[in-house]
Amino acid sequence: MQINVIKIGGNIIDHEEKLASFLRDFSKLQGPKILIHGGGKIATKLAEQLGIKTTMVEGRRITDEPMRDVVTMVYGGLVNKKIVAALQGNNCNAIGLTGADAQVIIAKKRPVKTIDYGFVGDIEKVNDTFILSLINQNITPIFAPLTFDPQGFMLNTNADTQASAVATALASHADVNLVYCFEKKGVLSNPEDDDSVISKLVPETYEKYKSEGVIYEGMIPKLDNAFAAVRAGVKNVIICQAEQLHEAIEQGQAGTYISLK
Repeated sequence: MQINVIKIGGNIIDHEEKLASFLRDFSKLQGPKILIHGGGKIATKLAEQLGIKTTMVEGRRITDEPMRDVVTMVYGGLVNKKIVAALQGNNCNAIGLTGADAQVIIAKKRPVKTIDYGFVGDIEKVNDTFILSLINQNITPIFAPLTFDPQGFMLNTNADTQASAVATALASHADVNLVYCFEKKGVLSNPEDDDSVISKLVPETYEKYKSEGVIYEGMIPKLDNAFAAVRAGVKNVIICQAEQLHEAIEQGQAGTYISLK
């Protein structure tokens, strides 16, 4: 069995037409599939309207208690359910989930080191049995970037990390493709040239590009998770443009492929 675990970034979610196009393409993917989505700018916009300050560090949101309530409402409610409804309209039988639903993703609150991230979850366990039970019923799981801890607190969780954790948990059961879809054509060697796609990235070149400042900010956690997934047994990890989903998965002709050598 092959399972496609797809992560869609916030920049696509913020663009109504691009999201609709992506969800049509996602629905057409054959075989078992899972979607993990980011939150986009909607939470930041709502927080602003409520007078709640947004603070980002290295591409990650600081989640105090008021912000946790906002992201729970927006990610687990508005964004997740709009995606699920759109997929139903494309004949893809989907179910929206947070980590708290059926205890599918258990996390712990990130300990304070140099930065206090607040109510942010570091994933400890993924219930692969439950996910497989949904897949075996031809139901497509759609995960919001939210987990929970055993004390019953909701936790904001990086969607890239969540996608990596879900893909890794399923890797012992199936051949898993982990695909990070966002607005660029892949990882770029020149951030100002959208066609400068690095077709293959290995640890040595990754470190080189980081030290040169070519890869920075939000791309770093994305790629850290990509390499972690490959090391943990995920068959393929691809970073590609949302519009090139089928070319990347079915033809191997788009995006950046993550490899250990």
